[in-house]
Amino acid sequence: MPYKFLLFDLDHTLLDFDTAEDIALTQFLQEQGIAEIQAYKDYYIPMNKGLWRNLEQGKITKSELVNTRFSRLFAHFGIDKDGAELALLYQQHLAQQGQTYAGASELLDSLTAADFEIYGATNGITAIQTGRMAHSDISPYFNHIFISEQLGTQKPEAVFYEKIAEQIPDFDLAQSLMIGDSLTADIAGANNAGLDSLWYNPRQLTNTSSAQPTYTAYSYDDIIRLLVP
Repeated sequence: MPYKFLLFDLDHTLLDFDTAEDIALTQFLQEQGIAEIQAYKDYYIPMNKGLWRNLEQGKITKSELVNTRFSRLFAHFGIDKDGAELALLYQQHLAQQGQTYAGASELLDSLTAADFEIYGATNGITAIQTGRMAHSDISPYFNHIFISEQLGTQKPEAVFYEKIAEQIPDFDLAQSLMIGDSLTADIAGANNAGLDSLWYNPRQLTNTSSAQPTYTAYSYDDIIRLLVP
């Protein structure tokens, strides 16, 4: 298998976003004087996921997502708040959360020892993703982290990968593999860009989308068995 360049999604693939979000939301809502923290989380989490899906589909802009999600949250509970101001406050908490899944550093260590070049390819907010990676134990394994906000485009757009290709020395599409958990972002994006892909599917979900991964892995061990002779 002639791969040299591995493009890794971060959240839900290597970084434990659910734990990070839960801790950051708790801290943020406590800071805002909210007593019914779980009720706020129960509304915010699915609403936020819906906004990210809308972004992937080009229905909203990143600015709309970032600057309105918390004003929407508080408005649902009858409170008028400045969404942009709240976004900055929340980012400060989330940017300090570098939790990774068990085995993530060992996976990257094995791939580094096998001479792969490892890159991050994430749909995210620059201040949050750079902060979280700095607080994680996996940052040293990456040659570079490509963040959608910095590129001005996001997965699943083909141009996201085209901009990455421009910045990696001697990049070869045929020697590259996108690895991620999201069919609609990671796998669909790789399909759009003509890039091989590996769907990281630890929950063993059924693929009901039009996105078609080249490979499917259910664990980090599966990834190692697939890529390391």
